[in-house]
Amino acid sequence: MANTFHVSVYVRSIPEAVEQYRKILGIEPAKVRADYAKFELADPPVIFALNVGGEPGRLSHLGIRYPETGSVASELVRAKHNDLAPFQQQGTTCCYAKADKFWVRDADAIPWEMYTLLEDIEAETAADPALRAFLSQEKPSDQNVPACCVPAEGPTP
Repeated sequence: MANTFHVSVYVRSIPEAVEQYRKILGIEPAKVRADYAKFELADPPVIFALNVGGEPGRLSHLGIRYPETGSVASELVRAKHNDLAPFQQQGTTCCYAKADKFWVRDADAIPWEMYTLLEDIEAETAADPALRAFLSQEKPSDQNVPACCVPAEGPTP
């Protein structure tokens, strides 16, 4: 399995966005929940995620999904060597999946998620306060909105 580019955007409504992206992409979503959906394109290899909780039409984050934990570990070493200040998470759950990952920000403060999928899960459990701090996010006031999808308040670092 090759590396896969990941794009996550905020949408107003998951059902409406899923219906529109079915038409745009010509495929069915790989996963749909009340607050999250994911399309997995084969060519080009892209994981396109939809989240509620941020400003509709805005980018949530970018990333790369690697085929195994060893690749993520190698990339983490490279990120540290290049002084990218990675935020590491192992065996974390977010977006209805368990993953080994780390986050970095690019020169324009866009968050990048570098991860490998360990397994799909049914529960959304993205309430990690350290991740919210890294992403400059506040705790959601609506507990139905996942913490990983809450927009940043104020300027990003």
